[in-house]
Amino acid sequence: MFVIGLIGGIGSGKSSVSAILHSLGVEIIDADKVGHEAYTPNSEGWKKVISVFGQDIVGPENEIDRKKLGGIVFSDPSEMEKLNKLMHPIIHNLVEEKIKLLSHQGVKVVVLEAAILIEANWQDLTDEIWLAKSNQEVVIERVQLRNNFTREEIIKRIQSQMSNDEREKHSDIVIDNNGTIEQLEEKVKTLWQSRVNGRVT
Repeated sequence: MFVIGLIGGIGSGKSSVSAILHSLGVEIIDADKVGHEAYTPNSEGWKKVISVFGQDIVGPENEIDRKKLGGIVFSDPSEMEKLNKLMHPIIHNLVEEKIKLLSHQGVKVVVLEAAILIEANWQDLTDEIWLAKSNQEVVIERVQLRNNFTREEIIKRIQSQMSNDEREKHSDIVIDNNGTIEQLEEKVKTLWQSRVNGRVT
């Protein structure tokens, strides 16, 4: 099995790359969705988060109130670090289980779409890392259209993330995504032919 780690910052087009690969028949594991699974009531992650952040973050349905938890961790970097130290290994193990399951099912290629793959040290789960990146002005324009954030809010989010220069140091492939969706599709399909197809047939 060949596992591609797909990374990229806000507005980089990471999800578009993922969607194009999915249309080519690639199985996608979305780390964000796995992250939500990690908070399932009575799971290991759920118990650990409550033991650290207290019963106040538990909602009426016994679920973790992510808004309350967000209020704690987004206002204090040390609390965010605490949460990440708890959850990153748990999400890593859940992703690893999904990769093994797909491998047993005979799946040849998997894309792990994970914005924080480098920060969480999940490189061991992948064979190759692909970075989707766009210029800051392109990102601002895209995110304004999609999320209706102000320019200042978007810049703040970009600055809170790892820089593209830093991401590039860890990446095998860099996909510049400053053009149209058609241009992106062409680039991804070319990469598919040159990097992946030969390995899995």
